[in-house]
Amino acid sequence: MTGPAATPSAARVLICDDQELIRMGLRMVVDSQPGLTVVGEAADGDAAITAVAALRPDLVLMDERMPGLDGLAATEHLCARPNGPRILVVTTFDLDEYAYAALRAGANGFLVKDAPAEEIPVTVRAVLRGEVMVAPSLTRRLVDRFVRQAPASVPAQRSRLAVLTDREREVLALVAEGLTNGEIAGRLFVGETTVKTHLGRILTKLGLRDRVHAVIFAYESGLVRAGD
Repeated sequence: MTGPAATPSAARVLICDDQELIRMGLRMVVDSQPGLTVVGEAADGDAAITAVAALRPDLVLMDERMPGLDGLAATEHLCARPNGPRILVVTTFDLDEYAYAALRAGANGFLVKDAPAEEIPVTVRAVLRGEVMVAPSLTRRLVDRFVRQAPASVPAQRSRLAVLTDREREVLALVAEGLTNGEIAGRLFVGETTVKTHLGRILTKLGLRDRVHAVIFAYESGLVRAGD
């Protein structure tokens, strides 16, 4: 099912959810916003992959759990492609293993299914700008629930830390604690712009996509451990 043709300036959104009412609600909210348009819908992961190839959306709102190919597998597939769409996982936000795995697969954040309607376009636009939408408090929950259960650090991951300066490792550790840039700036007595610069260099040096993947790397490399 395709939506109205997008204007050249409109960001193209694909909605993937096995519940028609959820798709309908998301479509109404997204299509009501200037500069956003829903170009299609899919009811499972296979349909989403096919729709992405045909419609070339800028963003996919991807449900986690669906019959057939689920959102995790579809996210892994789409994120492995060069120049693929950004993926915003639609979740109940119980942060189960699917959510953690989706982030590791390359998803760009979460959209809570029962989020107020006014928050949905804000989240969508932020992800389209290249931001990762997981609030610091929810980053802490992610750490508490899953990253603390991660296996012992892998030597190859530990060795990658060598490319970072001492200050960059310090910033990365504070990011892994779930601190905002402002909180890190206050902790280190530097400007927030300086923190953003350090974080940008960390992501570039380590080849990480965004802040959440930096958190995952910090724990899996052993830079930060449960209980620190």
